[in-house]
Amino acid sequence: MRRLLPYPLLALALFGMWILLTGFSPGHVVIAAAVGTLGAQIMRRLSPEQPRIRFNRAVVKLAALVIADIVRSNIAVGRIILFSPTDRRSGFIELPIALRDPYALAALAIIITATPGTLWLQHDVRKNAVLIHVLDLVDEDQWIALIKSRYEPLLMEIFE
Repeated sequence: MRRLLPYPLLALALFGMWILLTGFSPGHVVIAAAVGTLGAQIMRRLSPEQPRIRFNRAVVKLAALVIADIVRSNIAVGRIILFSPTDRRSGFIELPIALRDPYALAALAIIITATPGTLWLQHDVRKNAVLIHVLDLVDEDQWIALIKSRYEPLLMEIFE
C-alpha cells in the first residue's frame, strides 16, 4: 500500500480538493482518485527531505504570537483602509535573516504573507535576505527588529 500511496495524506487532500472544486459525480470521483494517486507518486519522485521539527513550547508560543498578530493586523489594516487619510506610505524592506532551514523559511514566508499588511516577495540566497512589502511603512528598522526578535528565534528553536 505504501508503494501505491507513499503520501496518503497528500493523496487524500488532493482527492478532497478535486471533489470540492468540481462537484461530486462518479466521473469526478474517478478523476479525483487518479489525481490523488498521481500527485502522491510525483511527490515520491521529488523525495523531499523530512523536516526536523522539535515540538516544544516554542511551537505553542509561535502559534499564539501569529494568531494574535493576525488579529491585530486585521484591525490595523481595517482602520487604515476605512479611516486613514491617503498619506500612508507603503514600501519594501530588505530583511537580513539567519534562518537556513528551508522549512523554517517556508514557515516565515507563510507567517509574513498571512499577516494582513505584509507580503513576502523574494528570498535572496546569496545575501540571505528577504524582500518584504509593508502596507504602512513608518519605520523600516522597527519592522526588521520586530520580525528578527519575534519570529526568527522561535523558528530557529523549532526547525534548526
